[in-house]
Formats: sequence, structure tokens, C-alpha cells
Amino acid sequence: MTPAELSRTVLRAVRRAVDDGELDAAVCAAGEERIVVERPRAGGQGDYATNVALQLARPAGRPPRQVAEILSRRLGESPGIDGVVVTGPGFLNFRLSESASASASGALVAEILSAGERYGFVEAGAEAASSGQQVVQLHAPDEVRALVVMDSVARLLRSQGVVVRTSCAGRPRPEWGDVLGIHVDTVGSPDGGIGVRPVPAPADPLPLGRDAARWALLHPAGHDRPRIGDDEHEHLAQRESNPLFRVRYAHARTHALTRNAADLGFTGDPTGTGDPTGTGDPTGTGDPTGTGDPTGRTEDVPGHEDLVAALADHPRILRAAAAQHAPDRLARHLVGVADTFMASLCPAVLPQGEEKPSAAHRSRLALAEAVGTVLAGGLTLLGIDAPEHL
Repeated sequence: MTPAELSRTVLRAVRRAVDDGELDAAVCAAGEERIVVERPRAGGQGDYATNVALQLARPAGRPPRQVAEILSRRLGESPGIDGVVVTGPGFLNFRLSESASASASGALVAEILSAGERYGFVEAGAEAASSGQQVVQLHAPDEVRALVVMDSVARLLRSQGVVVRTSCAGRPRPEWGDVLGIHVDTVGSPDGGIGVRPVPAPADPLPLGRDAARWALLHPAGHDRPRIGDDEHEHLAQRESNPLFRVRYAHARTHALTRNAADLGFTGDPTGTGDPTGTGDPTGTGDPTGTGDPTGRTEDVPGHEDLVAALADHPRILRAAAAQHAPDRLARHLVGVADTFMASLCPAVLPQGEEKPSAAHRSRLALAEAVGTVLAGGLTLLGIDAPEHL
């Protein structure tokens, strides 16, 4: 059960509560809006959570927790849900059955691989523009960090279906465009623009090159001073102390795993069945029973749940980073995904020793490829290249 499927299950529970007269019919209109289901935050429980009861409390004319209790009784009877707990003012927390949890992981991976680097995007830009949606105007002073941050904020907003225009108080230096990829729509101060004013860069970032310079300016929060000029080599060093290197190295490793798996004769399979083509050969190596690893499961890899949770959280991170004009949130998220992948899944993807490729290896490879997809998409939104080789 994916977050999207769980969202539809919640909507059905809302409709049943209205049909049974426990909730006012007015909540249906509110419930038709997008119901967000995501991984629980601090204080939450289970596999997923939603704040739908808080959204529906006003049209229902009831306290949020009471709405949550009404919905929890119906949701607890839904297939694939082992339990529902109400926490805080009215958050619904879901615990999925083991089979549903495994299915959700596979479905999430399939969703990511299908969407590609646009996973987490809201496909509403063209439609919004044609319908006359108000344009968001971002404005930055003629300062290099402000322009880089504005550029990334614009990318994030567009990923969420927002129509964006950018402007700068003065004409940006040509080398900023050549090296850092900065371009603005207009020069001058527009009426009513949203100002983007992070702490200025303490030194010229251009000697770092595009990728390292953009990371050095975007990774710290806007109110923090970027570390440029103190030790420029730390942003270029290919070592674990450099977070940009860790993210790009993890991305490159996912592609290396795909190449190595191809050499061994197997490909990724997000379904976990090991037979994505229906050939009756789940391993791709002439072993139709998959006996190379009869008991291993992707879910048994230590850290698997944390990695899947981070991937499932990616759309929420994009929404939050866009809404808060905070590309640093995305940068930190990518570091977390990369570190979790390298510490958990990466060593378990390929067969070891005399092992033969099995369904578990195919599933793990698909998950690794989903990690690479998320990292590449995130780096692109930061304006940073995601190389397949390092």
C-alpha cells in the first residue's frame, strides 16, 4: 500500500462517515482536496500518518481529535492496515500489515522509477499558467549567493506547479551566468516581489566551479554564513567529510551497481517477484526458482526501513523546501538519503562469493536505482550535476 493508495483509503473512510451520518456532508468538499499521507514525524507512530482530521475539523464542526476517532474506527477495518492510533491534537497514525508494508516498498520504488527525476513534482505548471494563476515574483539583490538561492528556489517552486518569474536589482555579472548558471527574467525592482536575501557570500565562490560553489552557497541555511574562503579545498575534496562528495558518490554507486548487475546477468525488479518480464526466470540467470537466495528479503537488510522512509519523504521535503524558500532543506535531505544508502543497502545489492543472483538481489537493485533517481532529481533542483562516474 503506497501513500497514494492510503490517501484514497482515507478518502473512502471520510465518505463512509458522511454516508453514516457521523460527519457533516460539508466535509466531503474539503475531503476531495488532496489528502497528504507521509511518514510520521517526531512523536508519531507506525508506518504512515496524516493530518486529515485537522483539515476536516472546521467543516465538520467538531474537534480534530473527535474527527480522527471517527475515521480511525473505519480505517482500522481496511485491508492492509493492522492498526490506527490517534496522536496529538488529531493525527492519524497507520501501522501496515507485513505484506502491505513490503508491497508498499515495492510500489514506492516502482513509482519513483516510473516518475524518474520528476518524482515528487506536481504536474500543474502548464495548466496553472493557462488558467491565469498568479505568478510568484522572486527578487534578489545583485549578490552572488542571493542569486544562486533564488535560482534554486525558483526551480523548487516550479517543481510544485508554481509559475515563477525572477528579477535582480542590477544586471548580474556575466561570469555568474557562465560558471554558476544564473539567469534572471528581468533586471530592476518589480512591484510586490518576494525578496530573497540570505547572508551574503564572504568570498568569491567562482574558483570552486559550478557544482561545488552552488553547494557551498545552498547547503547552509539562509541565515548562516557559508564557508567560502576559509578552506576552499574542503568543498572539492573527494572524502567523507565533504557532504557534496558523499551525495554524488552515492549516486555514482547506484549506477555502478546497475552496470555490475548487468555483467552478472540480472536487472532490478521493484515488485520483489523476481520476474518482471514474465519469462519464468526470476534471476535472469537460468535459475527460475531463485534459489540463489531462498530466504533473503530486501526488508531484512539493516536500515531498509529508514531508507524507504527517506525516499517516501522526498515529495514532502520538496513541498516544504519550496514553500519555505529553503533549498538547504533539500540539500540536507539528500545527504541523509546518501548516507543511509551507503551504510545499509549498498553492500547488500550484489551477490557475494558463491551466491547466485536472486529475487532479493533484483529487488535491492531496484531500490538502489530509486535512490539514484531521487539523488539525481534533487541535485538537479539545486543546479548541480549528478555524474554516473566519479
